[in-house]
Amino acid sequence: MGLDLGLRRTGRFSVLACVEKEQVFCSTVRENAARGNLPESPLVYETDIRALSPQSVLADLGLRPGDVDLLVGGPPCQSFSTAGRRGTVQDPRGTLPWDFIRFVGGLQPKLFLMENVRGLMSAALRHRPLSERPARGGPPLDHDEELGSVVRLFAEDLAAIGDTPYHMDCFEVNAVNYGAPQLRERALFIGNRFNEYIDFPAPTHGRPDEVDGPRDLLPFFAGPLQPWRTLGDAIRDLREAAPVIMDFSPRKKGYLAMVPPGGNWRHLPESVQRESMGRAFHARGGRSGWWRRLSYDLPCPTLVTMPNHASTALCHPEQVRALSVREYCRIQEFPDEWGVCGTPAQQYAQIGNAVPVRLGEVAGDVIARALDRLAERDWRPAAGPPLACRRVYVQSHVRTRQWYKDGEAFQWTDGGDNASVAYSPPKTKRSWSVMEEG
Repeated sequence: MGLDLGLRRTGRFSVLACVEKEQVFCSTVRENAARGNLPESPLVYETDIRALSPQSVLADLGLRPGDVDLLVGGPPCQSFSTAGRRGTVQDPRGTLPWDFIRFVGGLQPKLFLMENVRGLMSAALRHRPLSERPARGGPPLDHDEELGSVVRLFAEDLAAIGDTPYHMDCFEVNAVNYGAPQLRERALFIGNRFNEYIDFPAPTHGRPDEVDGPRDLLPFFAGPLQPWRTLGDAIRDLREAAPVIMDFSPRKKGYLAMVPPGGNWRHLPESVQRESMGRAFHARGGRSGWWRRLSYDLPCPTLVTMPNHASTALCHPEQVRALSVREYCRIQEFPDEWGVCGTPAQQYAQIGNAVPVRLGEVAGDVIARALDRLAERDWRPAAGPPLACRRVYVQSHVRTRQWYKDGEAFQWTDGGDNASVAYSPPKTKRSWSVMEEG
């Protein structure tokens, strides 16, 4: 419900209905409606969306096609994530993003907002292993093996919906750049049936060394760039009498106790590194999360659904323990009165998988402004040929600090001079491209 709460925080949207397959997740929605955290008490469909028709939802709500202002969704797409091995998508129309298209066609909302992993932007319809690609001597890629072919087909199918084809703009963003105390890359897809380009605002927050520097501004925001919000901003003042924690095992705590705040496995003696990491010690890249102690003065790394894994450790800066569920809620910017149902594992899954509330609010402002513009012209589609789908990069890749270089491990010291462990500013802050049809 992070995206939903963010949209509600704009003061412009109410949640009418939601679809969720997991029973305990539905219990969370109902519990918060009962507490008054969702005053509109949305209709909750506890079912697989593939078994639900958009026509039945409209009937239950007393609405007609075209009445809905905004359709919002985050269909699971594990096969598109770059965090693990990408699978082959032989028939993408059988996956949940295409059920989202089915609801777009059935509800005919004025706009839609779909969020997903950033890896969806580069996913191919058919994944060819790196060892078999042209750079390694393989034959040229087929059209459906090219990077971005999944989103290209998605855009083509949206543009083919009945008498009201949808244009889509795709944005690669990072929540930390808009005031969330967390590094979290997401892909946001905003579509409309009025042949209108939608733009996403420039970042409002940035690195400490960028705060006083010049930047390009879109009309959505004005004023100076603010410093990133940090883990300390989110949780330093939190006091819990009975925290819900999926904690580290005694063995893991033994290793983490040897790591200073702001450090990771690089700060252990080499013999302990080898003993504690096993084969991962010899791997290349992607190891900064091993035995990681967090820093109050930096944004939190991306929250995962289990905070107590050795390789993606989210260890409290001061205490040798994992972050609690309520600390997760603070980092995602859920209100303190928000209840979370289920076992500890289910609670972490709900909050860890959510979209940061702040990102939902920023997207909601963008969409509300677009609705206002469209209403002023009486909902008439823009003249001219159909607009091509755009892919817009908005400084989504953010690196806050350096861990290791030339045989030296670096520690981030809260409150200290960390200039020597900070990365240089990114070269590309915004870029865009047009997706061509296949």
